[in-house]
Amino acid sequence: MKKTFLTLVAAALLTASAGRVLAQNHEPLQYAETVAAPEPGKAALFGRAAEWVDKRFAFGPTSDVVNNAATGTLRITGTAKVQPVSLSGKNEERAVRFDFTFHCTDQGYDYRVDNFRYISDPANPTELVLLEEYVTQLSLQKATEKTHNDRRLRAQAMSLASEVAMTFRSYMNSLPTTDDSTVGLPAQDHD
Repeated sequence: MKKTFLTLVAAALLTASAGRVLAQNHEPLQYAETVAAPEPGKAALFGRAAEWVDKRFAFGPTSDVVNNAATGTLRITGTAKVQPVSLSGKNEERAVRFDFTFHCTDQGYDYRVDNFRYISDPANPTELVLLEEYVTQLSLQKATEKTHNDRRLRAQAMSLASEVAMTFRSYMNSLPTTDDSTVGLPAQDHD
C-alpha cells in the first residue's frame, strides 16, 4: 500500500513539474509595456521615441521603418545575433530579426518587442522562420537533449527583448526638463 501511494505521489509530482515546463515553453517571445505619462503630451513622447529610433537604436541593420506622427506610431525591424550550439558543442552565430513598435497618446505610450524571425540559412537571409516555430521544431529533435537549443534560443530572444525594452525605457525616462533653475527654491509671489 505504501509503495503504491508513494508511486502515485511521485507520478503526480512529475506530472505537475512537466506541466510547468510545458507552460513555460508556450509563453510568447515578446516584451510589452504600457506607460502612463500624462505630462509630456503626445508630441513630446513621439518626438523622444523617434529620436531614440533614429539615433540610439543599436540593433542593425534595420529595415521597415514606419514613422507616423499623426497616429503616434513608430515601428522598426532590427537585427541581432543568437547562438545555438552545434552537436559538437560549438557556438554558432545566427541572426534574428525582430520588430520594435511604439504607439503614444496624450495619456502615455505603449511599446513592444516581438515578431522574432530566425534566419536559418545565412546564405539566404530573406528566408525567415518564426522563432517560435523554429524553437518548437528544435524541441522535437533528438539532439535537443544534448544541445538544449530550444531553451537556449528562447532565453536569448527573451534577453534581447528585455535589453531593447530597457534601453528604450531608460531613454524615455530621461526626458529633458525645460527649466530646473527653480528646483529647491521657495515659491515666490509674482504681483
